Amino acid sequence: MVCTDIHSALAPVLARYDQDQVVFVVDENLRSSSVLSRYFIGISSVLLPVHESQKSLETVQRIWDFFFESNLTRRGLVVAVGGGVLTDLAGFAAATYKRGVDCLNIPTTLLAMTDASTGGKTGFNYRGLKNSIGLFAPPVETLIWPGWLETLPPQQFLSGYAEMLKTGLVDVRRDDVRCTKGDGLWEALLRYDLDTTPLDALAPLIEACVAAKERVVAADPHEDGLRKVLNFGHTFGHALEEIQMVNGKSSNGKWLHGYAVLYGMIAELYLSVVKLGCPKEPLQQLTRLMTDYYGRPQCKCSDRAALIALMQQDKKNERAAQINCTLIRSVGDPVINQVITPAEAGEALDYLFSL
Repeated sequence: MVCTDIHSALAPVLARYDQDQVVFVVDENLRSSSVLSRYFIGISSVLLPVHESQKSLETVQRIWDFFFESNLTRRGLVVAVGGGVLTDLAGFAAATYKRGVDCLNIPTTLLAMTDASTGGKTGFNYRGLKNSIGLFAPPVETLIWPGWLETLPPQQFLSGYAEMLKTGLVDVRRDDVRCTKGDGLWEALLRYDLDTTPLDALAPLIEACVAAKERVVAADPHEDGLRKVLNFGHTFGHALEEIQMVNGKSSNGKWLHGYAVLYGMIAELYLSVVKLGCPKEPLQQLTRLMTDYYGRPQCKCSDRAALIALMQQDKKNERAAQINCTLIRSVGDPVINQVITPAEAGEALDYLFSL
């Protein structure tokens, strides 16, 4: 739910639980946040340094230890406050602790608001592969307060905006009332000026993205079919993130998740044009956004074989060594379960690196 006042939205939820059975798992970047300080009084909390490199079993174990030290029971509530990495980790820890404790998400980044905190996917990275250990565990509620965006670093904002663009490209509903009449979500997002449009104008687009994802998740909670449309850009995007973990490089800056997904969408749009006859305009529009705001990917041609090998190990593949993508015939017309060959993957990477 999108709320205008995080305090008034959170208070009634907390009132349903005994105070000694509410714990907060919080991104340490929010240590001095005045927004939540009133709820830390008398409430057990743990602050975590959360980056993609720390999305690991060791961090999950740290959260479990905190639950035990807090004497949390199965009647308790875990409140996860932070970005997508934190909500994934806290959600997994809550779902597996004593066979399941309620979890409430308070996403504080644009990416978490529009994607990661909705849909119930939880987990962590393992053996250098993104989210390869995890489960579906929907939170009892997600409270989205756009006010967090006021203090978001520009790169974090762009990371979330990339996931919103993905939703716009695959959203099959073209008449959301939160978008200007006559527009689909994709067109409304393109019209949002990243340089001049005020943040409060983004609120209806956040709501539209959340609504689009919720429609898909409601129809396919466990990603047996339709939900795979939300993986657009992620087969290539996850490999681009993973190569950084394999190489021991930082996931900050241009290797935030949304940046990798944007690069992945360009590669998969290229394949959509070549294989499905998708019009070139979305590819051109996304490429302009990349060059104007995101910069080019920092991988090299020498990473090509390693990237293809990582894609062959992707958890979305239905057969070993297969590369499975979601592509689009046009905006709002996604096609799931598109198997591509290593040669086609290499061609798409070559195109991406040539930009």
